[in-house]
Amino acid sequence: MLASREWLQLWEAFLETIYMVSLSGAFSILLGAPLGIILVLTDKKQLLENAVVNKVVAVIVNSFRSIPFIILIVLLIPFTRLIVGISIGPTAATVPLIVGAAPFFARLVETALREVNRGVIEAALSMGASNWEIIRKVYLKEALPAIVSGITVTIVALISYSAMAGVVGGGGLGDLAIRYGYQRYNLPVMIVTTLVIIALVQIMQTIGDYAAKVLDKR
Repeated sequence: MLASREWLQLWEAFLETIYMVSLSGAFSILLGAPLGIILVLTDKKQLLENAVVNKVVAVIVNSFRSIPFIILIVLLIPFTRLIVGISIGPTAATVPLIVGAAPFFARLVETALREVNRGVIEAALSMGASNWEIIRKVYLKEALPAIVSGITVTIVALISYSAMAGVVGGGGLGDLAIRYGYQRYNLPVMIVTTLVIIALVQIMQTIGDYAAKVLDKR
């Protein structure tokens, strides 16, 4: 059983995790969605076909996706320090979280947009719709349930990433499990922390699945 002080530490670590996941999730969506849209629209036979842009964006996305997150944290320490002025703590951890999750979400958005029926796009073009109208009213509208599912997957991944960030002093539940659980041989802290992470993942997955189901009009 946890002592009262440990429950307080657990609560503080939980709030730090929520802060990291919320902030990094918002920026990952804001950065990843445009990248995913560009990957689709600049591809062959698409609205804004441009092989050079498509290749450059694809290389950037693939490069950051291929780096293991624990290594990415270390590689980005100078950049993190430049952006937030410090390389440890919850705020610092959001930088590698964003860099790691944005390309991941970009590919999910790309996959969602590619599933949009080509006939609907061609119908919109025949009616004189502009590129922006097709992006907003066809691509994004039709792919919204899949994009919401992608957001859910990204948030769940960020919860796992935030736990790994605790290994290098990122704060949150992962930091609590490592420093107060593993390093001090405190099994109850490790067990409770793990259960909280699992519960958080389950809650986010349930909310995301419900939202995607409500938005799916098929």
